[in-house]
Amino acid sequence: MLTGLTLTEARAGLAARTFSARELAKAHLDAIARLNPALNAYITVLPEETVLAQADAADARYAAGTAGLMDGLPIGIKDLFCTKDIRTTAASAILADFVPPYESTVTARLLKEGAVFLGKTNLDEFAMGSANTSSAFGATTSPWRRTGEPDVALVPGGSSGGSSAAVAAGLALAATGTDTGGSIRQPAAYCGIVGLKPTYGRCSRWGVIAYASSLDQAGPMTRSVADAGLMLEAMAGFDERDSTSSSRPVPAFHKAVGKSVKGLRVGIPTEYRAPGLPEDVLAMWEQGIAWLREAGCEVVDVSLPHTRYGLTSYYIIAPAECSSNLARYDGIRFGKRVDGASLDAVYEASRAAGFGPEVRSRILMGTYVLSAGYYDAYYLKAQKVRTLIRRDFEQAFENVDVLLTPTAPSAAFAQGENQNDPVQMYLNDIFTVPASLAGIPGLSVPVGLNGSGLPLGLQVLGRHFDEETVLSVGGALEAAAGFAHRPTLHAGAGA
Repeated sequence: MLTGLTLTEARAGLAARTFSARELAKAHLDAIARLNPALNAYITVLPEETVLAQADAADARYAAGTAGLMDGLPIGIKDLFCTKDIRTTAASAILADFVPPYESTVTARLLKEGAVFLGKTNLDEFAMGSANTSSAFGATTSPWRRTGEPDVALVPGGSSGGSSAAVAAGLALAATGTDTGGSIRQPAAYCGIVGLKPTYGRCSRWGVIAYASSLDQAGPMTRSVADAGLMLEAMAGFDERDSTSSSRPVPAFHKAVGKSVKGLRVGIPTEYRAPGLPEDVLAMWEQGIAWLREAGCEVVDVSLPHTRYGLTSYYIIAPAECSSNLARYDGIRFGKRVDGASLDAVYEASRAAGFGPEVRSRILMGTYVLSAGYYDAYYLKAQKVRTLIRRDFEQAFENVDVLLTPTAPSAAFAQGENQNDPVQMYLNDIFTVPASLAGIPGLSVPVGLNGSGLPLGLQVLGRHFDEETVLSVGGALEAAAGFAHRPTLHAGAGA
C-alpha cells in the first residue's frame, strides 16, 4: 500500500524502480480525494496536473541518477509556510486570498531536494491552539477513534493538526510543522506519528508566517524516527535572511538512528510527574524508562525546578510577541480590508472580520502585558523566568545526555471538550513548553496505545544542536516499542 510507506521505504522503492513517483503521487491524491472531505486535513490541495508534473520530474532524475534527498516523496506543507504562487492562509480569514510571490527557505530547500508538494495543511489560526479547532477553514478531525466510540470525533492536536492527521491517515508520507510551544510534538503524540522540534535556529524562519518569533521553529512530522532525520537534513541549514539562523553544519541526521545508546545517561525530571497525570500516561513513561535501561542506558533522576513556571511564562511571552507580529495585519499594509468611515474604523473592521476569537484573545493579552505599567511586572519578569528555565536544562545536561518525559498529559480528546476552558486547553502544552522556552530540541515518539485504543507519545529532549543523540534515543524507543504507523487502524475512521 503506497500510502502506508515511510519516507525511507518510499525512497528505496523509487530508487529500485519498484514503483514510480507518479504512481506514488497519484495514490496520495486519490486518498486525499477520498478522505480529506471528512478529515479536513488540507486547506488547499494542489491541482493533479501540478502534482504529477513534480512527480514526473522526479522520475526523470531517478532515471538520470541525479535524485535528491527527498526526490519523488509526496508531502504536505503546513499552511504557515509561504509557497510561491500557492495560496498561503495561516488558517485565517485575514489572509484567505494571500498568494505569496516568494518561497519560504524551508520549502525552497525541500523543493530543491525533489520533494513533491501535495497541498497546504490545516492548522489553528496563526498557529494559536492545541486542538486545530480555531481554523477559519473549519476544524481538522483526527483519523483515530476511541475503542467503542466510532462516532465521537477527536482532535488531532495543534497547531500542526492538519499535518499530523494527513500523515496518520495516509494523505501524505510526511509533512512540515511548526512548533512554538509544542505544536509539532503534541499533535504527533495525539496522532501516533513522530514529530521533531529542532533546536531554535536549526531551520530558517524566513517565509514562515510569524506567531512568536523567539519561539517559532519549523520541523518534520513523519512516520518513523529515521524519516524525521532524513527530512530535517533537507530542511535545515544557515540562511542569511534569518538573523536567528545557525551557521552550524547540518549532519546526516538519519544515520544517527540505529546507533547504540549503551552508556548514555537518561534524565527523568521529577517535576514532570505532575499531579493527576493519568495512569496510562505514567505507565507508558515507566515502560519507556525500562526499555532504555534494557538498551544499556543509565537512568538518573534530575530536577528542573522552574518547570512549574513554564506555562505561565510562555503565555505572557508568546502573546506579547503575537501582539507585535500581528499588528501588520491592519487592512492597509497586509491582510483583508474592510472599508470604514475613518482610518481607525478600517483598522477595527478589518481586524474584527479577519481574526478569530482565539487570535483576538491572544493579541489582547499580549498588548496588555506590553502596556505601560505592566511591562516590568509581567513581560520582563517572564523573560527572567525563561532564563532560569534555560539554565535548569543546561545544568541538567551537565550530568545527563537526554531527558525522557511524556509528550502530553493525556491522549487526544473529543472535539468540543475543554473548548470553553482556555486554561485546560493551555495545559495540553505543559510538557512541551519548557523545551520551547529553552530552545532545545525535542522529539515525540509514538510508543503504544492507551486503554481506549489511542496513541501515546514519549518525548526525548536534548542539548542545543544535539539532534543526533535525540534521534538515536528516539530510535531505540521506537525499536523497543515496535509501534509503527498502521493504516488499517484508521480505515474508515474519517468516512
